Amino acid sequence: MKPYKQVDEKDLNNIAEFIDRDRLLWAKEVNEEYSHDELSAGQYYPDIVARVVSTEEVAKLMRYASQNNIAITPRGAGTGLVGASVAIEHGIMLDTTLMNHFLELDEQNLTLTLEPGVLLMELADYVEKRGYFYPPDPGEKSATIGGNISTNAGGMRAVKFGVTRDYIRGLEIVLADGTVMTVGGKAVKNSSGYDLKDVIIGSEGTLAVITKAILKLLPLPQKTVSLLVPFPTLAQAIGAVPPIIKSKAIPTAIEFMEREVIIDAEEYLGRKFPDNQADAYLLLKFDGNTLEEIASYYDGVAQICLEQGAADILIADTEERAEAIWKARGAFLEAIKSSTTMMDEVDVVVPRSMVNDFVEYIHDLQKEIGVRIKCFGHAGDGNLHAYILKDQLNDEQWQKVLKATMEKMYTKARSLKGNVSGEHGIGYAKKEYLKESMPDKAIAIMQGIKQVFDPLNILNPHKVCQD
Repeated sequence: MKPYKQVDEKDLNNIAEFIDRDRLLWAKEVNEEYSHDELSAGQYYPDIVARVVSTEEVAKLMRYASQNNIAITPRGAGTGLVGASVAIEHGIMLDTTLMNHFLELDEQNLTLTLEPGVLLMELADYVEKRGYFYPPDPGEKSATIGGNISTNAGGMRAVKFGVTRDYIRGLEIVLADGTVMTVGGKAVKNSSGYDLKDVIIGSEGTLAVITKAILKLLPLPQKTVSLLVPFPTLAQAIGAVPPIIKSKAIPTAIEFMEREVIIDAEEYLGRKFPDNQADAYLLLKFDGNTLEEIASYYDGVAQICLEQGAADILIADTEERAEAIWKARGAFLEAIKSSTTMMDEVDVVVPRSMVNDFVEYIHDLQKEIGVRIKCFGHAGDGNLHAYILKDQLNDEQWQKVLKATMEKMYTKARSLKGNVSGEHGIGYAKKEYLKESMPDKAIAIMQGIKQVFDPLNILNPHKVCQD
């Protein structure tokens, strides 16, 4: 591949002919926040940031970048954790946060058409006020829907409802050469050739830029009840999950957490968790139209937990009680982040029955390598979030420890028949681990798909499977 062109003042003036100059950040106007995402340690400043407002602007920008061989990095809110929205080759950063409009609520087909810059918190508020429900529920509510689609985000409700891919009916996309295309639509079924929509979902901005999305909605459940279940050991807590899943009452969410992470959240929020005496907990949520209906679900699940060794069953059947629990759960990432100087994350997913094996391995690994690792995650679908903490290590020690720890954790995940990422994606940071975990032929096929969509490799280079 020939070298990418760096954006110069002539390019700025040319781009300003179709994007207002006041929505272009150039040179020293580029804020520091655009040089990294939520966890990236390195800094890569784009030459220019284009804050687009329409599909037409995106198409013109992509066409210009293609004609001039300029690297282009799509970006939403920048809340990612793997460097997927970082401009490794500088060039143009395409910021979609101003494309944040709701376009159509189709109550006949239960779909919502919207732009990619809509935040998850805005999406939830919009549909729930109207009696509808968008199930995917990643922890970072200030992320954009475009970013969620790009990583196929999951979240806590995935155990019952599935992940982002399950709620995308159609996408409007702009290809690397500026071609505008619609893939999918409002139809419920489609067996018409290769599903290009599903290829785009989870591709982390390497194949196309998403400019509109058609989401599938459900009727809004009227009531929710949460159970906080303390266990003497994590093994007992995780052991309760398979029989819960086998029961007829599948919870909306099944989270696992250990006492030390709860204490971190208490200190961060300055408020007490309802219980912090047990070593391990399951946090379950149930939804339905009446409290009586929900009780018929969770009574059996509570009995299963007690049979598996639960010390108690704490029922949060009011909004205030549930809010205290889920606010603490939502603060885990920020609480851990505030307790150290720097951190990085492993977002592996393993079979549900292997969650305890992986967590026990993490406990042993802390002692072996001499580094703190905090862990919590989605017990219902086997997705663990393990955070490796730098603390007082110097930069050289940190890089050595981080590399060794990650290699061991990903090797262990592979031995348990797991995958590199459950919901945060691969980006720039996890490429080598993806390549280690997949056959060479599979990587070659992925690279071939990239070549077909983006022959000049200008769209988000060096991400996912690209060198």
